[in-house]
Order: sequence, then structure tokens, then C-alpha cells
Amino acid sequence: MLTAITGINWGDEGKGRMVDLLSQEYDVVARYQGGNNAGHTVKNERGKFVLNLIPSGILRPDVVCVMGGGMVIDPAHLDKEINTLRGQGIEISPANLKISDRATITMPFHVSQDGLEEARLSKTGAQFGSTKRGIAYAYGDKFMKKTLRMGDLVHMDAGVRKRLETIVESKNLTMVNIYGQEPVSVEEMWAWCEKYAAIFKDYICDTGDYLSEADDAGKKIMFEAQLGALRDIDYGIYPYTSSSNTIGAYAPIGAGIPGRKLDLSIGIMKAYSSCVGDGPFTAELAMTEPEKDVLREHGHEYGAATGRPRRVGPFDAVASRYGVRCQGADELALTLLDVLDYMEEVPVVTHYRLADGTVTDRFPMGKTLDDAQPVVEKLPGWHTDISGIRRFEDLPAEAQNYVLTLEKLVGCPIKYISVGPERDAYIER
Repeated sequence: MLTAITGINWGDEGKGRMVDLLSQEYDVVARYQGGNNAGHTVKNERGKFVLNLIPSGILRPDVVCVMGGGMVIDPAHLDKEINTLRGQGIEISPANLKISDRATITMPFHVSQDGLEEARLSKTGAQFGSTKRGIAYAYGDKFMKKTLRMGDLVHMDAGVRKRLETIVESKNLTMVNIYGQEPVSVEEMWAWCEKYAAIFKDYICDTGDYLSEADDAGKKIMFEAQLGALRDIDYGIYPYTSSSNTIGAYAPIGAGIPGRKLDLSIGIMKAYSSCVGDGPFTAELAMTEPEKDVLREHGHEYGAATGRPRRVGPFDAVASRYGVRCQGADELALTLLDVLDYMEEVPVVTHYRLADGTVTDRFPMGKTLDDAQPVVEKLPGWHTDISGIRRFEDLPAEAQNYVLTLEKLVGCPIKYISVGPERDAYIER
């Protein structure tokens, strides 16, 4: 059983919370793309956890977590994340965390270059809103075949040393001649690799073999995505995207079993819209600044990885319908419905008005999306605390109507409804 848990929108939909909930039924949880440029915040009876690289399934003692070859991994960050989780009572060992030998290493110079380039672009307002964690540069170098992979840490021999020298020589052409920085030191990078080789050598393996054997044995495998469909490098709001494929179809590929197919795709979407970073975000145009401030505070909308205030707006049916299609979602989880408890009326973006006056329910790209304006319908609010409700029929009629309206607008059944951050604060229809 291969299931993908993916984001329908811009990311930050609450995937970690749903993975934590649903992973009780699974044996393996695997991340298949991205790096530490986003975070999943999970609250359960054990505490509050912020996960950037490690799959959210690590919070369940009987689940094995896999970091797939489609990821870019910063070993320094991973080491810190593991130590933080251990300090919170989470057991992590090679028995329950397996790192693909094919995963690309995010090197210190990738992080440096990310910050330098974002600073350069910001002088003209052309910045991407990067998290400055080196993700784009690690992926870029991966495709130029100028990176080390986690498997290299297991074999720190003369061949790996020679490749590192070649990589650093090439990187210094940019760091010195373009950014005016001191040259990257091969010796320092080699020592850095040796440090993390000693820490992670027992975790690194062929995750494809492990996942294939688990699937053949009838074990249930969940794939956990980072970010959402609108941040996919190919199908998102390019160039304001991540640098990897966030869609569920890539999950078996990025995890290590490219010949297998998904059995189930569960899409996660918020009861309203949020977005971290730059780029077109039509939903935010549907609210005044004071309205957005109130929504942001009620939803605690600050990035788990960066702490940055998220941009917010009403639920966007146009973007969500597109995301559902990209993810091939069979069913949906709607998160944070309880955040809207305070609203007398709940706005929903049902269509976009384009620059030529055309009204559409199709999600555009490029200049057309940049100029799009939201068409808003207001639904009656329920204006009561729903966090204690566990059955759909016990929700206020207005809340039920809101869920059913969203379901109809996006064309996919909503099976799960989150009404609070706690593990049991959800409704299953």
C-alpha cells in the first residue's frame, strides 16, 4: 500500500499534522523531495515538534522513516534536528531512520551562495523570497553533476577527495569572481564531510532496496511531501517555486522505488489560504490589511522553518482545484477549520477576474496570474468554538455548509477535517 500525503496549495497546509495522525496505520513514512527549507509543526500528547528534514512519522515509535534520494540534505542541520528531537524524548537510530545514499548533500557553500544571491537580487526587488538554506543551489549543482551525495560519506576515499577538489574549484569561480568572497577551502570542506560521515555512516543505505522489500512484504508505506503543488518546480508558480517536484506522482521516484505506483493520494488543504515567500498570491487581495492581520493571529501563521509572517487570505477554490488535479488527489483533508470560528461571514475566492475582464475558474500562469483579481463569495459563519466536535453532523450547519461548498468547488471528497492541533482534534467523514 503506497500512499502520498501532499499539499494542495503553496505549502504550510498542515501536512505534518496529518502525517502524524494517519501514520498510526502505516509501517514506513518516507520523504521524497526538498530539504530543510520548510517545516512541519506537529503537536501531540508528547509535546510540540518542528521537523524540517526528518519525516513526521518519527514521532511514532513503531514507524521507520526514510529520507529519499530526491531530497537535498544538510547534514549539519540534520544533526541539530536529531539532537533537538532526542532532547524531547524521541528515539532516533539507524533502526528507525534510513538516509538514501543517493540524496544530494547541501554543502556550506550552497547556503552561503543562496544568501549572497538573494541579497544581490533584493537590491532591485527581484528576490525570490528564498529561505536562504541553499536548496536551489544544491539542486542546481546536482543537475550540473557538481555535488557530493550522502553515499560518498560512507566512502571517503581518494576518489571522493578528487571530486570535492573539482567541485570547490568550480564553485570558487563564482564565489570569488562574482561575489567577491574568500575562496572556499577544500581542507575545511573535507573536514566538514569527515565530521558528518562519522555521525551518519550507519544511517546511510540504499533506500530503494529497503522500500522495495517493505512493499513486497505487504507493509504500508506513506510518502510525505514538503510544500504544495503550487511550489512544484514544473507545475507551480514558476519562478516563485521550490527547486524540486512536490507532486505525488514523483513520490515513488524521489523515495527510491521509481517502478512502483501510488495506491492512494491524500491532498491536504487549509480552510483558508496562506503563503510564505514572494510571487503571485491572488487570495490576499480579497482581504484588507486589518482583516489579514486578524486571520494571521488566529491561525498563528508564521513559518515553521523561518519564523516569517505568512501571507494570508480566504480559501482559494481556483488554486485549490488546480492543486487537486496536479496531485491526483483521491480524497482530501481540510485543516484548521477551527481558525475561522471568529468570522461572522467567511469569504471564499470562487473565480479570478483577468486583466481583460474575463472571469475564469481555471488557474492561470505567468503574467495572467500576476494581474488576476479575486472574485469573492461570502458564506455565513458559525461564530462558535468547534474544537471539541468529533462528528460532522455535530458541526454547526454553517460549518457543514462551508465544508460541503469547498468540496463541491474543488471536485474532490473531503474525508478528514481538522478542528484543532491535538492528535484527536479531527473529524473523519
